[in-house]
Amino acid sequence: MENKIASIMPLTIIIEATITYINQFFVSGEFCWEMLLSIVLGILISIAYEIDIPKYLNLHSRIPYLSNILTGILISRGSNYIYDLMTKIIQIN
Repeated sequence: MENKIASIMPLTIIIEATITYINQFFVSGEFCWEMLLSIVLGILISIAYEIDIPKYLNLHSRIPYLSNILTGILISRGSNYIYDLMTKIIQIN
């Protein structure tokens, strides 16, 4: 139970990243092809190499590939974003 509670922070970061992209594409009305390409590449790499941050936190989705897709969205945010996330995860565990 304690590990699941500690996993809330990384999940909130995943949600924040997703909302930021949704805001960029649908609310602000400004299309950024670089951002779209980054998301697509992040998701493809995450699925191809089976990178799954929620699984690392012992969180298992009942929806196939959902964790890989969310991880791909995080990867698409860039190395600084992932470094900060991994630092927080290591501190929690």
